[in-house]
Amino acid sequence: MAEEQPSCHTAEERMQLAIRLARLNIEHRTGGPFGAAVFNMATGDLVSAGVNLVVRSSCSMAHAEMIAISSAQQKMGTFDLGAAGVPHFELVSSSEPCAMCFGALPWSGIRHLVCGARDEDARAIGFDEGPKHPHWIKELEKRGISVEIDVCRSRAIEVLRYYSSHEGLIYNARQG
Repeated sequence: MAEEQPSCHTAEERMQLAIRLARLNIEHRTGGPFGAAVFNMATGDLVSAGVNLVVRSSCSMAHAEMIAISSAQQKMGTFDLGAAGVPHFELVSSSEPCAMCFGALPWSGIRHLVCGARDEDARAIGFDEGPKHPHWIKELEKRGISVEIDVCRSRAIEVLRYYSSHEGLIYNARQG
């Protein structure tokens, strides 16, 4: 019998899942304070989930968003989640994308992005989010990707602060 994937019908429900993933990642000491998930926009069904695995995997590209997108592409059998005949997908991330994850979004085929914490919230605990276009939301919208920010932001910030207060490793903090 196939395992049924949960459906989350509101942006807040979907964000709560991403934030819960980030928190569990800290508690289980498996990675950084970031969680993400890809959902089918029409049904709210969970397609894939990801957590930050940078330190554990010794891979600087193992951000939660990249893991969630890669898993969704594997599950759907396509590198283009925006291809004809494929449902529309959204990425829900406990924090705004860093420069790398921002760059990956247009190529992934994701149609909608939902963010919890802001770039400055991640920077406040020491993370270097890289150089990102100052009008990044407009840049994504020009490419057909709609964006929602500040969904459950205070809860997402709590997870970042929890990580910092529990001496979580702030990797890539050189800022240049």
